Amino acid sequence: MTRTYHNFLTHLECGLTGERHEARRIHGLSKAGKPLLARYDLEAIKSSTDRDAIWARDTGFWKWRELLPVEDTRNVCALGEVDTPLIGLNTLHSPGTVIVKDEGRLPTGSFKARGLALAVAMAKELGLDHLAMPTNGNAGSALSAYASRLGMQTTIVCPDDTPAINIEETELQGAKVYKANGLINACGAWVKAGADKGLWFDLSTLKEPYRIEGKKTMGLELAAQMGWTLPDVIFYPTGGGTGLIGMWKAFDELIKLGWLEKNDLPRMVAVQASGCAPIVRAYDAGVRFATPWEDAHTFAAGIRVPAAIGDFLILDAVRDSGGFAIAVDDAAIEAARKCIAQKEGLLLCPEGAATYAAYLAARENGQVSSGERAVLFNCATGLKYPMPEAGIALNLANPA
Repeated sequence: MTRTYHNFLTHLECGLTGERHEARRIHGLSKAGKPLLARYDLEAIKSSTDRDAIWARDTGFWKWRELLPVEDTRNVCALGEVDTPLIGLNTLHSPGTVIVKDEGRLPTGSFKARGLALAVAMAKELGLDHLAMPTNGNAGSALSAYASRLGMQTTIVCPDDTPAINIEETELQGAKVYKANGLINACGAWVKAGADKGLWFDLSTLKEPYRIEGKKTMGLELAAQMGWTLPDVIFYPTGGGTGLIGMWKAFDELIKLGWLEKNDLPRMVAVQASGCAPIVRAYDAGVRFATPWEDAHTFAAGIRVPAAIGDFLILDAVRDSGGFAIAVDDAAIEAARKCIAQKEGLLLCPEGAATYAAYLAARENGQVSSGERAVLFNCATGLKYPMPEAGIALNLANPA
């Protein structure tokens, strides 16, 4: 096996029970039916690795390879990954206080590239050749792109009201795409049924251990970009919640490595739409597990997830950080998208705009103060989403 760096992955661990599972084998959920978390020899990393040397590399999220599970460098499938920028909303707020991390600059235009690149690489390493999953849009295009890059087959199923651009780019990049008359949880059940029959491997959110490892690079990258400190509060659009869980995991690993101070940890805020807010409801009720949301609806399709298998991990991170969960309605999301576009020149996706709507609501109700530094995650380029009709007709033959 070809290697150009030492791999520090030691084992996998059930996120609920802590039960240990062997690494380097194909796994879905843990024996308890919960997400598995990758664990590393952090002491060995600490003694052999310099954080600033890692940050000086120019390979996007692949630069964090010591804290990633891929062993064989031939499985590192790259599509031009970059460190996504931090953009201050300095017209609307005091400079440096409200900052957008714009994940839309990644391959396939969304933060889904992080998780799917890692999941696909590990699937290839473990000998899988056909991957499937449900998607509300951007995850499908990321999976199809990275899998095609490594010569793997993909099957994608999405709700039939998924934006056409997402369906079209996913299929064009090599996937077989189905449009279903149901929400993403129903699509997930269809994928699971096929996996149970041996048709493919189920790559659904948190149903395998490695998408979270890709998403945690958002936290690693953010810490390095901010000079190995963190903001006071992070607003994250939360559907399946992989990124929020991943960032919280990243911060824990950085503290154990001695690269971050424990008192620098931010409050984590789970942002949902009022038409689909199972995490908010569970947070408000003081429970650890969320009940499925009925009649889920919001035009921010990426956070239209009625049930998240990692619900307890999301809620643990929110509570352990002193954060909160908050829901905003579609009108507030659209108003936020329009405001940021017109005042700051930054085109957010609806899910990203939800974080700004949530920030404004949190400022209003006193959960965040004006002097605190807040980072909002924009998870995809706004160019993928429908926009209002525009343009004024002008007759050049007879100008008024």
